[in-house]
Amino acid sequence: MTPPKRTALGIARAESGGKPLWALVGEGAFATTKSDRITTAELEVLPIEPASAGARVDEVMESLESYGADFARTPGGAGWTYVQHVPARRLVAQVVRKLAALSAWEPFAKAPGPLRPAPHEGLVGLRSSSSREYRAYTVTWSGIAYLLGAAAPHNPRRSSQLRDLPQRPVAVAAPGPAPSELPRSEVVALSWSSRHADTLLPVLGELAREGSPNLVVDLATHPAERCPAPNVAGVNLCLPPTSLFDLSGPVAGLRAPDDGRVVQVDEHEVQLARLVRLVSVLLETSGGCTQPSWRSVIQTETWLDGVLAATRPHTVLVSNDTSPLGALAVHAAERHGANTVHVQHGAWTAHSVTWPALHSRDIVVMGERDLPLARAWARHPDAEVHVLGQPRFDALAELDNRAQRRYLETLLAPAVGPAPSRIVVWACQPFGPDRLKAQADLLLDGLRKAGGSWGLVIAPHPAQGADAFAPLLERDGRPLVAVADPRVGARGCLAGADALASAYSTCGIEATLVGVPVLEIGSPGEHTLGLSEHGLARRCSTSNDVADALAALCGTRPPEVPTATDTVCRWRGDSAAQVARLITRREDGHSTHSHHDARSTESVLPLGEGATAR
Repeated sequence: MTPPKRTALGIARAESGGKPLWALVGEGAFATTKSDRITTAELEVLPIEPASAGARVDEVMESLESYGADFARTPGGAGWTYVQHVPARRLVAQVVRKLAALSAWEPFAKAPGPLRPAPHEGLVGLRSSSSREYRAYTVTWSGIAYLLGAAAPHNPRRSSQLRDLPQRPVAVAAPGPAPSELPRSEVVALSWSSRHADTLLPVLGELAREGSPNLVVDLATHPAERCPAPNVAGVNLCLPPTSLFDLSGPVAGLRAPDDGRVVQVDEHEVQLARLVRLVSVLLETSGGCTQPSWRSVIQTETWLDGVLAATRPHTVLVSNDTSPLGALAVHAAERHGANTVHVQHGAWTAHSVTWPALHSRDIVVMGERDLPLARAWARHPDAEVHVLGQPRFDALAELDNRAQRRYLETLLAPAVGPAPSRIVVWACQPFGPDRLKAQADLLLDGLRKAGGSWGLVIAPHPAQGADAFAPLLERDGRPLVAVADPRVGARGCLAGADALASAYSTCGIEATLVGVPVLEIGSPGEHTLGLSEHGLARRCSTSNDVADALAALCGTRPPEVPTATDTVCRWRGDSAAQVARLITRREDGHSTHSHHDARSTESVLPLGEGATAR
């Protein structure tokens, strides 16, 4: 995504009847102001307490649901705060972050007062993001003033970036069959990202080989995220109408007038009716499968109802039941009497999810450390959690490390001079530009300090555009840097690396399973995947940490995968079969409990068995 053009605004103190008044001013007025002042860019980097901010987001979302959950519902009865909780929560998190920064600025904390918006600035805008499809919405500082009660008669709700959004690419070249034409399927799976497809297709293949016909519904709106055509007989692919996620338009129920209802965020009073109006910008704008508009949600529910009515599955299988499409699918499945199974497709930590909620009945997690999180996040009254590993990882043992090494060496082959003899793969996440740059600087400085001949291959996240790394490729000198083909990704080259570096990528777990050393990178206060806490990675907060970790490798790898990996992922090569077995046993009416007690995280999972917790 092209970074939005930043407006040079600042906040300066004014007086109104002897009382403090704070105003958003342009750079001209800001430069001549003698009173207390701060640029919005400076304000936004003030340190705040993440745990406190998270608690405030919870409080605001609870108030928002109590206030307006019934303002809009789908024909099937799903409320907008349930289906669209994740996009709404991300916007609310931006509001809370800015209010906390305002409180952290000492002049405002000493003399709080009203904030006057900048004329004509949109109230909802976009932040910079390296994600290929996801839009990072934010509330502007004029939007913050509006939420706190300021009059904003000349401020449009949308910023110029939102008003001029380009047309999204359409993933589906031709519509699939009408729902009524679909064959009877015992399991229906939903996918809208390549990670979902890679996780679910092995399970569907196992089910088909056991005689259970099934269907995968591909809802991806970006061509790179589409589900490949299944290569197993009995696994069918279904595509939605091409225009399903192109719908935009107002949501009548979310235009409530001001009524004085507020939610307290520290010393600030946020007007709830105005907050609903700003959140409605997200619901009115077509945002593809990751952020569908409310009109797209309603049409998707109608179409999905037709699919489930025609196929009559006993199980609906997903890899995400929290974001809009997943939450909607689980809601629809339960109305049609189908069991719901969620297979964890990426690593979890307490800080890695937007909304800690899982709606499915059966929740399949990778490792034992995921048990307490899944139990805490489960919303279904009869939810059960099963430690069965990750179906996508079953094929890790077949990775060709020599072929992957040749690929890495080809990427880093310089036009002149010797190629690097040691290679680090950086498995990225779609963070904002500043965070990506900080991680890049950490790695590159560490590689230079490590001595020897090092190269860095950047493996973009599947949802990330490779153009985000163009500035890194323009640097002169060593170490050499190259970007892997997004279609290859970190998995397609990690087995050939001397080390893998990442903050949050699930590829860190994959690397530990195949014996590639892992560096967990990030600033001292930055959350990571937490593999270092289990002795499976080395935490690197400085370039010296990176250099020391690389120097300690000495060109060797652990002779075998440590038993400790069961904590983060049960890896037996049969996870797809285990999930298929869970689905069929549930349908046959048998207990899904294993003889292993999942409440005890000290025991080792026996071969071929998973753990269940209820």
